[in-house]
Amino acid sequence: MTGDDPSRAAAFRDSTPGSEVELAYAGFDTFLKSDPTDVEDVAGADAAVLGAPYDGALSNRPGARYGPRAVRRASGWLAYLSGYKGGLTNMRTGKQVDFGSLEVVDCGDVPVFPMDLETTAESIRAHVATVAEQGVMPVFIGGDHYCTFPAFRGFAEGSDHETIGLVQIDAHTDTAAESPVFGEHFHGSPTHHISESPHTDLEHVAQVGIRGYESPDFFEFADETGLGLYTIRDIEERGVRPVVRDAVEHAAAETDAVYVTFDIDSVDPSVAPGTGTPEPGGLSASQALAVVETLGEHPAVGAADLMEVSPPYDPTNDTARLAAYLLTTLLERQFAE
Repeated sequence: MTGDDPSRAAAFRDSTPGSEVELAYAGFDTFLKSDPTDVEDVAGADAAVLGAPYDGALSNRPGARYGPRAVRRASGWLAYLSGYKGGLTNMRTGKQVDFGSLEVVDCGDVPVFPMDLETTAESIRAHVATVAEQGVMPVFIGGDHYCTFPAFRGFAEGSDHETIGLVQIDAHTDTAAESPVFGEHFHGSPTHHISESPHTDLEHVAQVGIRGYESPDFFEFADETGLGLYTIRDIEERGVRPVVRDAVEHAAAETDAVYVTFDIDSVDPSVAPGTGTPEPGGLSASQALAVVETLGEHPAVGAADLMEVSPPYDPTNDTARLAAYLLTTLLERQFAE
């Protein structure tokens, strides 16, 4: 073969229709089959995906360390469909979208240290900050929910926003200041630590879909601190879209940007069983998609994560598949024309 001759592989691709389409289960597991990109080189992208395969701060069932890989793999189906059809019609919204035209890159997983929560948190903070410094939206896949705290800090520090609002879609409030068993830093505490950071306070936090059991007098706590609390009962009585609109407006008021964190256990375990701390009575899949459709349309949203997907508890992979659709829908509403 001379320097001017195509390789046999190139010749085959050039002469074989369909060879340019990568099947959902083929190739590398990047989010939406996007280009693997170094975290230092994401400038110009709309969003950069990072994973944290870490679940060392869990208080219940382990397994969320496998979440980032499962969500990426599940997202390949949407990229495949869009690729071979030349774009798609979202039948829920009526919008046109070509996922190949979204400027999304995948930076892989940040370094994690299974026996060292502090170093893992610093790794997450530094990598998310590096993305935000380049004016690109960080999209973070966990991992346990404690990882949201350093990711939030990284977004705030990298973007130089003075005040960041938080919209938390969750079954649990994660506002524990301390546990006699797990200490101060575990997946029941990230919202507490976020609210104690220099970047926000509970008046700029809105929580959607809370259910189950919380600390005594939690409603009084919410009233006293200004926390925007929207329980699953609020959604049942008022509808999901009005509640989410109120929540994101609460978080956006007097802030420079909004960070969205979506804990997959906000969804009912009959729909999304693959998580560490399931609670009955959660969001339906349709309601969860309506949540991210609504959030994705709000101009204040500047960063997002999807946490606590735990594949070992869902042999069907439906939990990871829903998580992939949720993140993809958020990006679609943010960036698709």
